[in-house]
Amino acid sequence: MKAIITTTQTTMNSSHSIDQVGTTPSFVPVFIKKTELAKRLSVSSRTIDEWVRNRKIPHLHIGPRFYLYDYDEVLAALRKHYKVDAVS
Repeated sequence: MKAIITTTQTTMNSSHSIDQVGTTPSFVPVFIKKTELAKRLSVSSRTIDEWVRNRKIPHLHIGPRFYLYDYDEVLAALRKHYKVDAVS
């Protein structure tokens, strides 16, 4: 059985909606801060800093001391680098 996903979008210029039938929903990554990442992975913030410094995990450098992380990409990088299945 094939599922059909229906979404409705409203355009900015009119009150008419645009129906999209059968389209795949787009994936929007959710970025989290270092403390949240450390909590989810059960490691210290210092460990996250070490992984970033050694380029073991992907990150977005926003400001001088501000980084954001995509949790799914970090898990994939850790699985690849350490060749183990991380608990999610």
